[in-house]
Amino acid sequence: MFGTSGIRGPFGETVTAELALDIGRALTTAGYNTIVVGRDPRTTGPLLVDALSAGIREGGGNVINVGVASTPTVARSVGWRAADAGVSVTASHNPPEDNGIKLWSPSGMAFDEAQRSEIETLLASDRFESAAWDAVGSEERWEAATEQHITAIADTVPQVEDVHAVVDVGNGAGDLTIDALRALGCTVDTLNARPDGHFPSRPSEPTAEACTALQAHVEATAADIGIAHDGDGDRMMAVDETGRFVGGDELLALFGRAVATEGDRIAAPLNTSQLVDAALAEVGAELVRTRVGDVYVAERAREADVVFGGEPSGAWIWPTTTLAPDGPLAAARAVELVATNGPLSEQVASLEQYPLRRESIPVDDKRAVMDGVTEAATDRYDTVQQLDGVRIERDDGWMLIRASGTQPLVRLTAEGTTDADAASLLATARDIVASARPA
Repeated sequence: MFGTSGIRGPFGETVTAELALDIGRALTTAGYNTIVVGRDPRTTGPLLVDALSAGIREGGGNVINVGVASTPTVARSVGWRAADAGVSVTASHNPPEDNGIKLWSPSGMAFDEAQRSEIETLLASDRFESAAWDAVGSEERWEAATEQHITAIADTVPQVEDVHAVVDVGNGAGDLTIDALRALGCTVDTLNARPDGHFPSRPSEPTAEACTALQAHVEATAADIGIAHDGDGDRMMAVDETGRFVGGDELLALFGRAVATEGDRIAAPLNTSQLVDAALAEVGAELVRTRVGDVYVAERAREADVVFGGEPSGAWIWPTTTLAPDGPLAAARAVELVATNGPLSEQVASLEQYPLRRESIPVDDKRAVMDGVTEAATDRYDTVQQLDGVRIERDDGWMLIRASGTQPLVRLTAEGTTDADAASLLATARDIVASARPA
């Protein structure tokens, strides 16, 4: 039931008020007594929060409702309020008709596999513990959560001078980045800053294709950097001062190289480009690869010598601050990179490049397709890894085929020694998926 980013899908089908009610009940039955709840601006969020809160209070739990807030704000509020758990009602970068539920621990890390399994078992059993009529829980509103997040960023990231940033909120919940950057001393222009759960300005996922307006604005205004968020503000992507969208692998390399020193490690998923390995080698650090998903990156980031974790999709974790992917904090760190190391385009140009291609294929049955992919790959190739999906190593590069943890998609990644190799590997991966689809 829980994917790599909680439960997510179409409202009224996968995600319903009944499901939210039962998750609230399951949380208190599992012993989580004080729970922070917040949501992104989606139109279905209020009723899902109401149902979730009712389930928690029915079981005797207490709700701290932070209202519309970024997902990292919700995650970090669990620790700030000494709560037992947190719940974000969000579908993150999914389309507006979707919604979802993601669970958080006091460390800021998403619920791990054991915690998710416990909640799933309770949901399947449909056996929840209710409080007596005179012992039901309460709900309080906490209006200061976003302001505390802004203050925390200002206390973590040094002041900057003479940096002009453009922030494209994408009508989501990440608008606190605007105030956080201004608190650091930035000049800030805004795009699509009004929260709107219909996401009318652009698709919620901050891809290069979705951020053309941001790229044009940065180029036209001679700004130093552009920042883009997704619907709930946990992801952050960047545009350099020329208006070029910076790839997630490149941003991962820059963030990692900035924080790592000799002997340190950086955690990132196995679909990460080798350019990150090369950048870290310059400072004597190394990359450790995980399964895809911020919770798996965060699990490795808890280890003592892991100083940073990230995903090329735009989730960035500084473990000494929080184990939650924090888009507003990442925006501040990106501004710090520019203020400290100069133009972002020049920093990207210093990275060794490896041709890499990514693609997503819609499918009706991810599990059946991936079963076929696994069979085809193991029959055809000698070097096949199955840590997360199927990763195939060849002399001319590698390819990864894996099911999305949040959408009905199979995702392909291919990296070669040349552009032609990368294109050929991607085509091969595409053919493997096509042959594996049920007739």
